[in-house]
Amino acid sequence: MHPGSLSLQRPAGRRGGPALTALAVLAAVFAGSLTTACRSDARSSPGPGPGAEAKAPPTGTVIFMPEGKPDARVRVRVVKTEAMRRRGLMLVRELPEDEGMLFLFAEEKPQVFWMRNTYLSLDMIFVRADLTVAGVTAHTRPLTDDGNGIDEPSQYVVEANAGWARRHGVRAGTRVKLENVALENIE
Repeated sequence: MHPGSLSLQRPAGRRGGPALTALAVLAAVFAGSLTTACRSDARSSPGPGPGAEAKAPPTGTVIFMPEGKPDARVRVRVVKTEAMRRRGLMLVRELPEDEGMLFLFAEEKPQVFWMRNTYLSLDMIFVRADLTVAGVTAHTRPLTDDGNGIDEPSQYVVEANAGWARRHGVRAGTRVKLENVALENIE
């Protein structure tokens, strides 16, 4: 028997009556109900589940200012923690045309994203700390662990529907403005 396991069998050569067996069964049932209760409490805790950030309403706006074209706005859900970044737009099957997600990082460096459990093809717009576009990865392939990124460092990444960047003339060098996006408490 392994440490932490429970045996309901009587060891050889030992005597024990039905009362001892009944007590062991009750102890096992009680232990099992405690384990189940702990698990259900964990599930009903207020923490967000996978994709919860993507279902929340957008709280900020990213404005792209391409030369010779009108400004283009994306209403975004803002992501500041590593756990939220890992989930991103996982499990999302629809995204309104001018909505997306803005990933904030504490420092500027090359960023790489995967598409695990992400059903949508996306444009990833990599933005430098000086709020200019470093580059775009367009039409990412859904449901893969392939790395999507650019060779340039960036501090912010916007995910929008595939084709959005091209339709709005967003490319390397495009100026960017953030509205209603707090740049504090980035993990």
